[in-house]
Amino acid sequence: MLKDFSVQSFFMGCLTAFVGFASSFAVVLQGLKAVGATDVEAGSGLMALSISMGLCAIVLSIATRLPVSIAWSTPGAALLATTGAVAGGFPAAVGAFIVCAALIVVAGLFKPLGRAVAAIPAPLANAMLSGVIIGLCFAPVKAIAFNPLLGLPIVITWIVVGAFKRLFAVPAALLAFVLVLVFGVDIPPEALAAWSQSLVPPVEFVTPVFNLAGLVSIALPLFIVTMASQNIPGIAVLKVNHYDPVPGPLFAVTGLFSLFSAPFGGHAVNLAAITAAMCAGGDAHADPKRRYWAAIIGGVGYVILGLLAGAVTTFVALAPPVLIQAVAGLALVGAFSGSAVSAFKEPETREAAAITFLVTASGVSFAGISGAFWGLLGGGAMMALQRLVPRGGFASCGSVRNRQCCVAETAVCGARTFETTALASRSPCRYTSVHEHRRSPPV
Repeated sequence: MLKDFSVQSFFMGCLTAFVGFASSFAVVLQGLKAVGATDVEAGSGLMALSISMGLCAIVLSIATRLPVSIAWSTPGAALLATTGAVAGGFPAAVGAFIVCAALIVVAGLFKPLGRAVAAIPAPLANAMLSGVIIGLCFAPVKAIAFNPLLGLPIVITWIVVGAFKRLFAVPAALLAFVLVLVFGVDIPPEALAAWSQSLVPPVEFVTPVFNLAGLVSIALPLFIVTMASQNIPGIAVLKVNHYDPVPGPLFAVTGLFSLFSAPFGGHAVNLAAITAAMCAGGDAHADPKRRYWAAIIGGVGYVILGLLAGAVTTFVALAPPVLIQAVAGLALVGAFSGSAVSAFKEPETREAAAITFLVTASGVSFAGISGAFWGLLGGGAMMALQRLVPRGGFASCGSVRNRQCCVAETAVCGARTFETTALASRSPCRYTSVHEHRRSPPV
């Protein structure tokens, strides 16, 4: 196992932990406070979540030798922020967290669910991943627009270092972020005093209360959102990177670690999606069999950040959020380009992949469930329709049995665009019906 360790995986693991923690801890704190947590209880929940997901990542990555990255449920925290306090206050919310964790365990042990996740087509999974991370990939540009003096040093560092050694591009960008924060951001003196006082980790045990309001308003919606927006996309990200995880046991273990964090205020931990792309991608290591070390190091980083939750949140909060998002976006450029190419490579699945990508990238949630789930659902429906009606209005040249007449220049030859593309490319294909075409006889 130690022979698989590499400096490259170490850097990516450190970056994964920092990005995963810093990019969304504010959402977690906001969500916990919205359902009634005090500042101390919210800090305790943040600490418990970070430690739980770190230990979970270490255990699963060692056991499976896969880069299993774990995260807290950011969509779940956003759901809590819109739910508000329920009858019974924060103890009732903690009771709902425990029920949600138990439901995740049960879902992991329910084999049909695992088979359904494993059946997600690769083009749709790639399109979903592209849609999930494209928002962060815009962050470097937004950081420059926000403040060129703060954003440009990070981006230029990434470009220059990457031109010489791609391995060190993202760590260099992270170092540039720290330097920008130290030398470019005005830090008030009272902030340093508050930082020194926050070194002691907050621990607050909350006795759970179980009631119908917590079950209906928090437990069930949180379970659905966590499974649909995090666990299922997390499996898809691993499959996109050519791993073959068994979904059920992974879901069940994340549920167990959610149970451990719940009494201390943590709402849920689950498989990661965005940071999973960082650990499972080529930037973690050229050899896929050695990338699991990135997830292990990331897990260790989460545990450390959890113990220092108060100090870390105080330090990172001093910088504009778009700067740490810019570092994350630069780290995901490679993952985005790779997944986008794979998503749209096959002509017969391009329309379905496009729907998945667009719905996911829209960032719109329906019924409290993120666009990633609905994107997969919409793309899957489109793909099923194409298979049921092979000569219908949505077929492309890839769906025609005789592919000889589909030349490279006519990338899309379906519907009414065929005649135009055929003429433009001087294709020997001759249009015979809406979606049926054959090679013209020699003249």
